[in-house]
Amino acid sequence: MNTPALPSETLGAGVVKRPTLLADGRELIYYDDPDTRLGAERAIDARDLDPRPATATMRRDVLTGDWISVAASRQNRAFMPPAEFDPLAPQTAANPSEIPSTYDVAVFENKSPSFGPALATAHGDAPAGDDAPRGLDDVDAPGLGRTRTAVGRCEVVCFSPEHEGSFGTLSVTRARTVIEAWADRTAALSVLPGVQQVFPFENRGEAIGVTLPHPHGQIYSYPYITPRTANLLRQLETEGDDLFSRILEFEQNSERVIVAGEHWTAFVPFAARWPLEVHLLPNRHVADLAETNDAERTELAPLYLRLLRGIDALYDTPTPYIAAWHQAPVNRGRDSVRMHLQLTSPRRAADKLKFLAGSEAAMGAWIGDIAPETAAAKLRDAVESIPEVHA
Repeated sequence: MNTPALPSETLGAGVVKRPTLLADGRELIYYDDPDTRLGAERAIDARDLDPRPATATMRRDVLTGDWISVAASRQNRAFMPPAEFDPLAPQTAANPSEIPSTYDVAVFENKSPSFGPALATAHGDAPAGDDAPRGLDDVDAPGLGRTRTAVGRCEVVCFSPEHEGSFGTLSVTRARTVIEAWADRTAALSVLPGVQQVFPFENRGEAIGVTLPHPHGQIYSYPYITPRTANLLRQLETEGDDLFSRILEFEQNSERVIVAGEHWTAFVPFAARWPLEVHLLPNRHVADLAETNDAERTELAPLYLRLLRGIDALYDTPTPYIAAWHQAPVNRGRDSVRMHLQLTSPRRAADKLKFLAGSEAAMGAWIGDIAPETAAAKLRDAVESIPEVHA
């Protein structure tokens, strides 16, 4: 088997980055732990793959201004395969998976993306044959029947070569490697032509809709500012650019704090929508993960692990959740939108889930099932039952 040594770059905390390409030209990047046992050599992807699917088209909903990507190729993605055919495990003779070699952390372009693989040109003009968005003014323009090519990038972030698990099952060292990968990819994706916002996230559990039990997350790079962030920008105009500083001070003086460190504070928000909802904010203003410093990333690894393990300690079985890293847009709100995690779960009891029905799903008018202070007390007790997480 051909196993050349890959070029390398040393990132923060001694994490080593090794880029390569998959057989169909998609980018694959290995991120090696600082104490890795892996060498520089990695196998070449020798699969005979079909051409990449055409980039999806997105349509503008004139009633809301939202853009809807129609990505039919996603219908063919893997759904709960057995362990021996895990597409995120290292390749074997019997399993032609997406990753040729064993790894610590691996990031690669999604085979069935919602955005991309096409990008806008460097000057914002649409490439030949593609009706890509021509900047934010074009995205926001009114009109019926508007379509654009869904340019951008979607990536898969594999936290471990193991078949099962989640971020919360990682070691502190591995968690730090993933955080370094998130920051590195945020920086790289933010400069791609046409990308307006970068969103790392983890879906955990079948109740959330996870189709692979392998410990992994994703990163979406959008050609527009997402509706949630657009609403936030409007609120900042109303409330003031210092809103996140005031939120942090307000919550730190409340009974809703779950865990706090020198650089990060986790709390149940004052107006929580979900039965389980936690926000994690950096104590200083940073627009995205790429702007965090070494001390912030180092503290984040054990603090986030303890938070996730506390959430799992609430019940006898693992809790489904969405861990959403909200980051400032690439070209707007950098001085006012503070990067933060919003972790939400529909689990309202050991054997009950909150389903979005008429009021929430149709009207966006939320009704809370549990008082935020009650949820915070329960979650704080669970987190305090978890031993301190050390490297």
